[in-house]
Amino acid sequence: MKKAISLGVAAAMAATLLAGCGTAASSAAASSEAASTADSTTAESTATSEAAPSEAHEINTTDPIELTISWWGGDSRHEAYQKALEAFHEKYPNITVSPTYGAWSGWEEKQSTALAADQGSDVMQVNWNWLYQYSPTGDKFVDLREYSDIIDLSQWSDAAKNACIVADSLQAVPISMTGRIFYWNMNTFKQAGIEEVPTSYDDLIAAGKAFQEKLGDDYYPLHLGAYDRMILMVFYLESKYGKDWADPTTSTLNYTADEIAEGIDFIKSLVDGHVIMSLPTYYGSNGDNAAHQSNEWITGKMAGIFEWDSSATKYQDALDEENKPGFTVGEEIKFGDYNGGFSKVSMGLAITKTCEHPAEAATLINFLLNEKEGAEIMGSECGLPASKAGLEAAQAAGKIKELVAEANGKVMSFVGFQLDPLFEANDLKANGTGIYQEVFDTVDYDNASGADVVDTLLDGMSAVGYTV
Repeated sequence: MKKAISLGVAAAMAATLLAGCGTAASSAAASSEAASTADSTTAESTATSEAAPSEAHEINTTDPIELTISWWGGDSRHEAYQKALEAFHEKYPNITVSPTYGAWSGWEEKQSTALAADQGSDVMQVNWNWLYQYSPTGDKFVDLREYSDIIDLSQWSDAAKNACIVADSLQAVPISMTGRIFYWNMNTFKQAGIEEVPTSYDDLIAAGKAFQEKLGDDYYPLHLGAYDRMILMVFYLESKYGKDWADPTTSTLNYTADEIAEGIDFIKSLVDGHVIMSLPTYYGSNGDNAAHQSNEWITGKMAGIFEWDSSATKYQDALDEENKPGFTVGEEIKFGDYNGGFSKVSMGLAITKTCEHPAEAATLINFLLNEKEGAEIMGSECGLPASKAGLEAAQAAGKIKELVAEANGKVMSFVGFQLDPLFEANDLKANGTGIYQEVFDTVDYDNASGADVVDTLLDGMSAVGYTV
């Protein structure tokens, strides 16, 4: 039987890596603590997230079965998935799995079109908000509780599972939990006379001044794209005011227009203080290319980034040999009396309702995320595993990347706010066309204030369903 998982097709796929000193064990402990906090506030019960299957399922191990799977990522994630699929085929030689994969750019648009046409892959790697955006009534993805005799749902915390319950249906299981943290190139910082990572707003402003004076106008301590600016703005506001950006259930905005304008002006102060490069300057050199692909990041001229914890190795690997040793996982910055920032389900695996072999698809998910053979291959390529069994297997195999574990541990031990599902709506965050980019482009191009653009942001949020 010819396998449908040839590594040779990798050449046709994009190479942009999206996957993404603490230890994985300490990170797991921090994640568990964060999950316990969320458990105390979730409206879902353990019984709800672990409902018994409606019937016992028998896995077909004799007849030829064909499944499809799709994911986005970069080279190392592609390789991990494909090796895991090869191992799955060895265990279940009658099941052939055909993959579709690529870089993130344009991926959501393709998958949303496929879902609308009922042509999604049998097993899909999904973003958490896709469950709300593309299956709000539960019509696109299978309730995985119906296959709890195949997928060991006890391996996930109740908080992690409940985050994937939409329309009273467990529409995915989390691959990992994630949040944002600062990464720094300390080689460049030391060239500017700075020996310690920034830990305050004042440190950021001082670094901007030192970079400009000692290294030149084309050196910056931090880079933030438009979506990064939105996330850090919310981080700042949560740190100052101590409330979620919006109600995590109803997406009712918790901030006034004046407070949001203040947050936008906070970001503007970083531009004015030479902490971050203006967006027009970045576009002039890089177009819409991601930061880790830019010459400024690779050579150390942009010496910091605010990114997902799962992206640590992506940004380190992108640095040239001179700058790679300087890569450092920073500390979360407290801008007020509260710990700002949120954690969320990084991505999950779901089964589409058009899948003709859901029991076998569930078997594949359990293999990738819970079983030793699959989980030790997947390692932390999609972030630190949210499955307890998966994490244990990956740790035992030495497949947890220390940088990812360190970053995840710092995030999960610090952040405490919740994210609402509309925050990542494509009309808001899309590169080039989203409202977030329109707002922060206007600030930079027109030297606009927060008060000038806050209505644009609020109107865009209202258009996707926020109550403002």
